[in-house]
This record gives sequence, C-alpha cells and structure tokens, in this order.
Amino acid sequence: MIYARDWGIVTTPIGSIRIEGDERTIQRINVLREREAARRPDRPAVLAAAEQLEAWFEGELRAFDLALKPAASPRGQVLRDGLIAVGYGETISYGGLATRLASGPRAIGQLCSRNPFPIVVPCHRVLGTGTLGHYSAGDGISTKQWLLDHEQRHGGKP
Repeated sequence: MIYARDWGIVTTPIGSIRIEGDERTIQRINVLREREAARRPDRPAVLAAAEQLEAWFEGELRAFDLALKPAASPRGQVLRDGLIAVGYGETISYGGLATRLASGPRAIGQLCSRNPFPIVVPCHRVLGTGTLGHYSAGDGISTKQWLLDHEQRHGGKP
C-alpha cells in the first residue's frame, strides 16, 4: 500500500527544518538555508517528527523515537544505527566511530555527508581530529557548533 506524502516545517533557532514522510515513516529531514513559514503536518509519522524536533530544541528530549526510511543496504543500516548510538552531548571522531563500527573513516564521512536525517541521526556529534570537521546541513560548521553547544547547555556530557 502506498501512503500519501506529507511535509511540515518546524521553525528552530538554526532555521527552518522541513520534514517529509507519510503515515508510517520519515523519508527525509532538511535543515533549510532560507527561513520558511511553519507548517503543521497531518500524517502521524511527520507530526511525531515535528513534535520531537520541537521538544529537542526546547531541551526536553534527548533521544528520538521515529520510524525512519530504512538505509539502502544492511551495512548502511548498521552504520546509521551506530551513529544513532552516539549519545546526547557526546562526541566521537570519524576514526573512533569507524573503529567502533569496523569501518573506515571515509565511510563514516560519507555516512555523515549523505545523512538524510540530520539531528535525528546525529552526525553533528562526529568530529574531525582536532577540528569540528564538516557539516552538510544548514549553514555548515556554524550549525554544527550550535547543535553541539545546545546539547551541552541542556545537560550533555562535557
């Protein structure tokens, strides 16, 4: 059965976030570069994502419980799950996560740069050696820094 697509816009301190999905799953989350007017979604999965993102930005939520579109391959799902396991307020290097997941740092970099679910799949918690590294969502590095600072302000680990 094919479900109707829905979308919503959540206004946040880092800009507007567009959530796309259907009745059951989230298909994509985009941190937009341009501000857009908030739009409340209708479908349960998209509405749940909007509400959880709002709670995360208010400092009331640390872990998401959303049905995300599965990764393209079983290995991709293992890598995504490993990234999700990096806890709120924690950071890890690309190499450290690669070692943890029996992968390579480049594969972790690609996982992060192609992440269709920023914030929910917390690629902002993966850092370069001695640097923040890159961030493909929103305004890049400044968005990544804001997200890390936000988690520290709301009780993340130092």
